[in-house]
Amino acid sequence: MEDVQDPLARWDALCSRDRSSREATMEVINQEVLRRAEGIGPLSPGAATCPSQAADLNDMLARILMFSKRCPFGDVREKCSGILQSVQDMGVRIPRPLVNGPSRFIPEKEILQVSKVDDRMVSIFEDAFATLGRLDNISLVMGFHPQYLESFLRTQHYLLQMDGPLSLQYRHYIGIMAAARHQCSYLVNLHVNDFLQVGGDQKWLKGLDMAPCKLQMLGELNKILAHRPWLLTKEHIENLLKAEEHSWSLAELIHAVVLLTHYHSLASFTFGCGISPEIHTDGGHTFRPPSLSGYCVCDIANGNGVAHEMDRNHLATEVGGEVEVLIERMKQLQECRDEEEASQEEMATRFEREKTESMLVATAEDEESVPSRDVSRHFEDPSYGYKDFSRRGEHVPTLRVQDYSWEDHGYSLVNRLYPDVGQLLDEKFQMAYNLTYNTMAMHHGVDTSMLRRAIWNYIHCMFGIRYDDYDYGEINQLLDRSFKVYIKTMVCCPEKTTKRMYESFWRQFKHSEKVHVNLLLMEARMQAELLYALRAITRYMT
Repeated sequence: MEDVQDPLARWDALCSRDRSSREATMEVINQEVLRRAEGIGPLSPGAATCPSQAADLNDMLARILMFSKRCPFGDVREKCSGILQSVQDMGVRIPRPLVNGPSRFIPEKEILQVSKVDDRMVSIFEDAFATLGRLDNISLVMGFHPQYLESFLRTQHYLLQMDGPLSLQYRHYIGIMAAARHQCSYLVNLHVNDFLQVGGDQKWLKGLDMAPCKLQMLGELNKILAHRPWLLTKEHIENLLKAEEHSWSLAELIHAVVLLTHYHSLASFTFGCGISPEIHTDGGHTFRPPSLSGYCVCDIANGNGVAHEMDRNHLATEVGGEVEVLIERMKQLQECRDEEEASQEEMATRFEREKTESMLVATAEDEESVPSRDVSRHFEDPSYGYKDFSRRGEHVPTLRVQDYSWEDHGYSLVNRLYPDVGQLLDEKFQMAYNLTYNTMAMHHGVDTSMLRRAIWNYIHCMFGIRYDDYDYGEINQLLDRSFKVYIKTMVCCPEKTTKRMYESFWRQFKHSEKVHVNLLLMEARMQAELLYALRAITRYMT
């Protein structure tokens, strides 16, 4: 972390919209990097180099590589590329990216590049860069949907950086705890870095048992919310609010709950879109020279090879008509809706049937996975996870939206205890749910509302949440088995999501449409977790 604190390398100033400020900072960084590179000199097999000097320089070079690829300001990208070239000309080895693009599932050429986007995207990316000091891979992939990205970044900025009940260190540490529950090293690493930048105690990162007791007490809530939120009771809430010197206030607890659910669901999106490590972090770059063949193994892994494109085309040919069948089913269902309406008893039966069937849908590679020590130290009870309850004769109870909903109950509770956040969350939920371009693959002018509702309600159904006015028989008509496996894995056990699963559903659809699906899954999951947490808080308060 020395490079972040180094007064000569004021990385934050590179995020300024003022060009002269950026240029002055770039010159200071340029001189410092060249000075350090000269001190090390050309690297030869027998050369003796101070390890700490080389490590410091390597950290700076990795960050400069990130700026050369990800900074939305062209002058910074160009200058950083020039610095790397100068260092290489001095005979010092420079880093190169280990991954092609922000996602392992989506070819880089299909994701909007920061240097080739419209004015609106440039503005969104510049704002994100100024706020976070980086343009992360999650934002780049969400860039397929600018309206949603704006809402997401606005909400995340408020939760992490604006006035609120929790300290900045607590906010990032809770982010680490939540992401670690799903073994999401990408988010853990980002927030370890952010935690240290806001003055967090390095000791806390050795394990949850080294963090303050108040944060340790949040472990049980984190565990239940992430894997079995329907088990949350007002007693869990009472234990946190009446813990004597380590007790939480209601406002603090609401802030913590929103952060936990935000990062549980963001872990789902991260795995579901195959988000790559950031260029400047571990796994994002290497100092080893490229292979002599000039064709990197990661090209094949990322699906950027010619063979992969041929496979995709072959698959698309094999499943021809998939989209047309889906569109026709939506038309038929709409006609059935218009002709007759099922009774309340029948609707309830269909919900219970779908809920039971959803328990029987296997997640990908249904074996137990053991989290690495590096991630698992941030939470307790690693064996606790999502289980197929029907296998053990257990049953997920039903929460009727008519009895407790986000719109009528959760929204006002959040807004009362953590002002403005209810509004921000509501806008984000609405944006994901209502987002449409009226297209499906190559078809235009399509009303996709029925399909979007089926996806959202299927996720809530897996969590035992029922809408009395929805016919759950529609789900089996619109969501095929491979899609259900993908949804369940990404929502319940996201760390098991694979590229093969991502490719196996909706094979004729564009990547932007699959990213849209992942936004729906992420927001539906977050709202489901929130409903159970807020209901427990409401029961405690009454």
